[in-house]
Amino acid sequence: MTEHVFDLLVIGAGASGAAVAYEAVQRGLSVALLEAGDIGGATSCRSTKLLHGGVRYLELAFKTLDLAQLNLVREALLERGHWLRQAPFLAHRLELALPTDSLWGQAYYRAGLAMYDALSGRQGIGSSRRLNRQELKQELPRLKPCQGAVAYSDGQFNDARLNLLLALTAERAGAVLQTRCRVVAFERDASGRLSAAISQNADGKQQRWQAQTIVNSTGIAADTIRQLADPDAAARMLTSRGSHIVLKETLCPSKLGLLVPSTDDGRVLFMLPFFGHTLVGTTDEACSAEVATTPSQSEEHYLLDYVRRWFPSASTITVTSRWAGGRPLLKPAGMGLDSSRVVREHEVETLPCGLVSLMGGKWTTCRPMALDTLNAVARQHNKALPAAQPRPLLGAAADHTTCLNGLKQQKFKLEALLPDTPLRAEQIAHLQGGHGLNALPLMEAAEGHDREPLSAVIPVCGAEIKHAIQHEHARNSSDVLARRCRLQMVDETEAERLRPQVNRCLEQAGINAGT
Repeated sequence: MTEHVFDLLVIGAGASGAAVAYEAVQRGLSVALLEAGDIGGATSCRSTKLLHGGVRYLELAFKTLDLAQLNLVREALLERGHWLRQAPFLAHRLELALPTDSLWGQAYYRAGLAMYDALSGRQGIGSSRRLNRQELKQELPRLKPCQGAVAYSDGQFNDARLNLLLALTAERAGAVLQTRCRVVAFERDASGRLSAAISQNADGKQQRWQAQTIVNSTGIAADTIRQLADPDAAARMLTSRGSHIVLKETLCPSKLGLLVPSTDDGRVLFMLPFFGHTLVGTTDEACSAEVATTPSQSEEHYLLDYVRRWFPSASTITVTSRWAGGRPLLKPAGMGLDSSRVVREHEVETLPCGLVSLMGGKWTTCRPMALDTLNAVARQHNKALPAAQPRPLLGAAADHTTCLNGLKQQKFKLEALLPDTPLRAEQIAHLQGGHGLNALPLMEAAEGHDREPLSAVIPVCGAEIKHAIQHEHARNSSDVLARRCRLQMVDETEAERLRPQVNRCLEQAGINAGT
């Protein structure tokens, strides 16, 4: 059995676990990051792709006088600004319209969104604005007639690649990153505290990972790890499935998204521009963790029904992709598992055995979640952690302006390097959108035929497929098509067309495509 010794062992390489590893290596800690599947392969790649404070949480905060909700919105808005600055190639500003049928409704939304803008402080990305009936019709021509709308700004981002680059940046800084590696047992020292974890891969090979502190950041699976460490630990997690569909039709041609402000059952829905298609979501269905990534037919019908209500002139509606993710909702201590008083807060728990569990939270706030986790690690050892030595994400620069200038300069070089095809502009945007400042080195190292775009939906090329396998821990075709380039998330049929080619690349690299 192979043995390793680390300052910190992080279980789970979703958004929160990757963020913990990224923040830990910046403080000089030796880190191992273990993932049972693919990096970000569960909930973290299945979000609504929004960096946002949560307009509906703000409304709920005022309706219920809930300070926790208000604090959550404030924190998330600050983090929205952080990611838009730190990873401008992965995240961008997106305007959304809140439609209404009355002038009173517009006044209500304008007041609420003015507060939303104010809460973001210096991290603001644009003030909300009123759209009259004609302006709304011009922006969303197929939308049903409305009195007008209020447009506000949030962020749209590539969740899978931000997750991936957090993990890869930590690895580049010295962390050990291992996927397809499930924790199956813990070991304890003489005092009963956890001292090591035992992992097992698909072939049954086990490894021993000794660490001063073990962090559980497994999202909806947090209770499984907690109860593996302490069978008497009370369950703390609830799972809510959020299902999404992608439509072939371009319902948001001007890049203005739509927030459906209310539904029959009180949910909020988004209809967003997404690679020339339309992303619709999300539902909110309580479910078990085992079925959290499988959307039901009833949820798809629910989403399609609202598409038809709001875009009645859309004569055809074609679903090209569908997915679901399980929200890790934190049950307040002492309350039943059927509690409805659950907010998107997070909590860092330290069990008597020493296991530190990061539970709850949302994508946008993964960084403060990670910092709170490291504070818990420091308290456990009764000493402060070293000051952080900032390290930009792979593909980014040390600051926002330098990164933007570098992307502009790189664009001209890519235009000269890439094949002259009708997709060249889209291919440059795609390459920079996934690899940032590393897009040019990737293409410079590729052979000419590997630079040719393979799909008009997302112009991924052979060089990217090989890079994903050789340098980004991709181990099967879905790793490549769903999370490294997102083609499968946009158009499942088109992804199936390229799957044999991806499998050939995997086989050439000596990887069993079925793993």
